[in-house]
Amino acid sequence: MISVEEALEKILSFVEVLDPEEKPILGCLGQVLVEDVYADIDIPPWDNSAMDGYAIKAEDTYGANKLSPRFIPVVGEIAAGSIADKELKPGTAIRIMTGAPLPQGADAVVQFEDTDELTRQSLHPLSQIGILREAKKGLNVRRRGEDIAKGTLVLRKGTILRPAEIGVLASLGHSTASVIRRPIVSVLATGDELIEPGQPKLNGKIYNSNTYTIAAEVLRYGGIPEILGIGRDSVESLNRKIDESLTSDMLITCGGVSLGDYDIVKDVLAKRGQIALWTICMKPGKPSAFGVIRQGRKRLPHLGLPGNPVSAMITFEQFARPAILKMMGKENLAKPTVQAIMDDAVENTDGRRIFARVVLNLIQDTKVGEEYHACLVGPQGSGILTSMAKANGLAIIPENIPGVKPGDKVLVQMLDW
Repeated sequence: MISVEEALEKILSFVEVLDPEEKPILGCLGQVLVEDVYADIDIPPWDNSAMDGYAIKAEDTYGANKLSPRFIPVVGEIAAGSIADKELKPGTAIRIMTGAPLPQGADAVVQFEDTDELTRQSLHPLSQIGILREAKKGLNVRRRGEDIAKGTLVLRKGTILRPAEIGVLASLGHSTASVIRRPIVSVLATGDELIEPGQPKLNGKIYNSNTYTIAAEVLRYGGIPEILGIGRDSVESLNRKIDESLTSDMLITCGGVSLGDYDIVKDVLAKRGQIALWTICMKPGKPSAFGVIRQGRKRLPHLGLPGNPVSAMITFEQFARPAILKMMGKENLAKPTVQAIMDDAVENTDGRRIFARVVLNLIQDTKVGEEYHACLVGPQGSGILTSMAKANGLAIIPENIPGVKPGDKVLVQMLDW
């Protein structure tokens, strides 16, 4: 058997960062920038009002309070998207909306709530306004370039675009961005026992769940799943399905990688390229395969997951997920982990690294403060897919220990974070 780390290292050595694409910014969520982004404008582009209120000279409000308002003539109004057509003279005010450019001569904005405007609602337009507080220079004013100054580096190459970064691009007037493209991942479940969801249930048949869990995993981590359907246990069927996958960036198969008589996936793949059948020192997920399918100049990485649904999901998390992230140009390939106290015992009877499905909870301890506690979700069989639905983490039991007992500390890999 090879270690989890050795298997991952070999898989990552066969995948490369994909080429860039230019696309609308909203479609770039979660993708990696391929070039630095510099600002060619100031944000905001001018001094503007941070509030609905009145643009004034701060010195004109000296001594103002609720008991002794300062009454100032109102000489105009500026709506958002408009520009003042006059300079603010000392001793006057201009009604202004949030985001509107500050008129020349103004150095502060008094918000509506600090005026007597509500008592004057029957009078429109207002000829004067009562200021109920003393203002300092810069009050409720957003300065030109205070967010982004023209010429500055705003987003670095390699940045993963989150909603905030997409908003920044939009604020600079960018409608598109250049990013590492998403990998197209073909997903193929194999076996004569499989039927598709929605078909009538037949004796001896089971519904094909692996295709949909693995395709959903691909989608979750930023890839584009291409569902190939079901490959039957025949050389002809598998070859047809492999041919369909050749336009993708990776092929993931489920099943057909153990030592059973009908597990012919490994044999077909070996004839199409280079394939390694592994037993990995992990539980679940011991039987796996990895290799490269060759068709002319095409080199298609292939990862063969076990057929048991829990084994397929856990091996995907450990190997396929980081490969997809690497192809997208991401550098942090590790899942978040935390230390937790085990509430249950877990035996390690055959010297493999166990990934136990657990629910992680943050518990308040009067002596040590807050601690994470991990509780098994129930039976840990590799065919119990509902155990993955219940779990939010995988407790990692090292291969070199006989197990853990309640109260022992373990490392928990977070499935949801």
